Amino acid sequence: MSTPWQRYAGEHARTVDTMTAALLLACFLLGMRERARSVGGALDAGHRLEGGFEVATRLPLYPTATTAPHRTGTGRTDPMTIRVLLADDQALLRATFRMLVDSCDDMEVVGEAADGDEAVRLARSHRPDLVLMDIRMPGTDGLAATSAICADPELRDTRVLILTTSEIDEYVAQALRAGASGFLGKDVTADALLAAVRTVAAGESLLSPLATRTVISRFLAAAAPGSAAVMPVDLAALTAREREVMARVAEGRSNAEIAEKLVVSPLTVRTHVHRAMTKLGARDRAQLVVIAYQSGLVQVSPPS
Repeated sequence: MSTPWQRYAGEHARTVDTMTAALLLACFLLGMRERARSVGGALDAGHRLEGGFEVATRLPLYPTATTAPHRTGTGRTDPMTIRVLLADDQALLRATFRMLVDSCDDMEVVGEAADGDEAVRLARSHRPDLVLMDIRMPGTDGLAATSAICADPELRDTRVLILTTSEIDEYVAQALRAGASGFLGKDVTADALLAAVRTVAAGESLLSPLATRTVISRFLAAAAPGSAAVMPVDLAALTAREREVMARVAEGRSNAEIAEKLVVSPLTVRTHVHRAMTKLGARDRAQLVVIAYQSGLVQVSPPS
């Protein structure tokens, strides 16, 4: 027995191009996921090792209607659910990201934006935990949108994760200056994308050691073109251990890696990181990295 999608694809095979077909398939799967959830079931989609996607549906033997997630007065659902806003000018990518995010029980997409202005507007109305932001969009780009979101006191709990075609990019550096919590290549795998969303939503940064050192040394250590010189940051409020941990963070090291190097527990490292962030007024771990270099705590190594 053929599915509605198979019948549709067969009837319109000559008029529907590949990209449109992929978008329609994504929308069809989203509809099926909602129908499965309505009777207490679930639909999961993921990559297959041999290529392509695999879709599996689980339905209860005796279906029952499920209630909608409880929302508070601020519009948030269950506090364990990560609320994601997608900002990309390509509808196909947004549909793909939505399918991946909504396939997880611990996250949901609360809105989609096709340009920077819409991203800022939807961020202010939905108050998402995380914005998955493309840099290059028509009109107001992702860089300007990131600056607006990170500068808004009402959105202080919203994190921005940058999508880029290259991790070593001046736009990425500018986004980090603006307050973005990290960056992710558009060629990322599905599992890596979902892991990145969880990492950044938890307040951590997504900065690989190699990419961090390269971006910092090429762009962040110097003032942005046309901007005023970077004012030195007073690190006197930090303890010696907090400065040491901050320097390791600036190298792109994880809490576990820092803990192993300093022979302490990861929880102790996390405590030092948060204390340093609080004392320096850093929004998150990524901003702490910028401060470490621009304050002179960490020196940029000369090119080899």
